[in-house]
Amino acid sequence: MHYADYQTILSPQNGMNIYRGCTHGCIYCDSRSACYQMKHDFEDIEVKRDAPRILEAQLQRRRRPCMVGTGAMSDPYMQLEEELRITRQCVALIERYGFGLAIQTKSARILRDLDLLRAINAKTKCVVQITLTTWDEALCRTIEPNVSTTAERFAVLEAMRAAGIPTVVWLSPILPFINDTEENLYGILDYCLRAEVRGILCFDFGVTLRQGDRAYFYKKLDEHFPGVKQQYIRAFGNGYACSSSNNARLMKIFYDVCRKHGMLCRPDEVFAYLRKFEAKERQISLFERA
Repeated sequence: MHYADYQTILSPQNGMNIYRGCTHGCIYCDSRSACYQMKHDFEDIEVKRDAPRILEAQLQRRRRPCMVGTGAMSDPYMQLEEELRITRQCVALIERYGFGLAIQTKSARILRDLDLLRAINAKTKCVVQITLTTWDEALCRTIEPNVSTTAERFAVLEAMRAAGIPTVVWLSPILPFINDTEENLYGILDYCLRAEVRGILCFDFGVTLRQGDRAYFYKKLDEHFPGVKQQYIRAFGNGYACSSSNNARLMKIFYDVCRKHGMLCRPDEVFAYLRKFEAKERQISLFERA
């Protein structure tokens, strides 16, 4: 871990990343890609110095509240968050200034901040986004080794449902030749239905690979799935989008189940939901009326 100085925390689109890099060890992680110009080892987490102070100044300058998104590039609930608690400080500021929150994670550590998530959702909208890639717990431990298992993430979804906090699942990536099966899809969809998620983001049943993450992914394939790297090379060459040969069939199942149960499933409609700020009317008590 190391600290670095930054001038801003919020992007022009109101996205926020407190950390750079990750220690979850997911074998397919796109954030390892060279295009993101990370100049340090991926597991040597860069912490943005004075992030809460910078965020507060930016929130104060916003003309009106909006949804703040975080977790797209680096998980806000990595192991070091237990000690640093910077995510909690930033979420507390978002609550204090009346902004909404769309937060994405693979970690059950988010339950530590359930009090703040409830408070945000009472004022406006808080959406918790959880990534689910495999229904198989043993496979999860192989491809996502240092993160909460799928069952533990399902428990997070259930806890959010019980708290009245809406959820969205990222069903991505699905790895060709490994978990691109109907059994895996139905298992994940069952979790989503039981947790009553608001929507599911699925762009394609496959994985994207480019310079930086491809080498790491292939190294892990050789380590855990002998022979599968050669299948990727034969099927996809150096292509960016590596779509499953089962993609059409799996997408049909996905859309049929989502539409049957009223879950948002088109990426444009899910993103529109995540970005829409929804202020809630404050309930006035009898004492205030008096």
